[in-house]
Amino acid sequence: MTGKQYRLIGPDGQEMLSAVPGTFGGNRRRRIYGRLDCRSAVGSLPTGYAKVRVFFADEATALAAGYRPCGTCMREEYRAWVEESLRAGRL
Repeated sequence: MTGKQYRLIGPDGQEMLSAVPGTFGGNRRRRIYGRLDCRSAVGSLPTGYAKVRVFFADEATALAAGYRPCGTCMREEYRAWVEESLRAGRL
């Protein structure tokens, strides 16, 4: 018997199946990732956010796939991302 399969985004940005659920969620349109309990994400679920929500195995995978940290639930990581993006001329 096969166990439950979870749809996660890999480091190449492509969807893949995993036997292990994701530890971070994200917004496919806005290319943001954050904690699964993020108040901003959870509050957006009733407005249709679930249609664009994606999941990642870990933070490194989300970053490799081109997503940025959430400014609500991952403030320190977001600040570091902004500083690095400014230094690299991406913002």
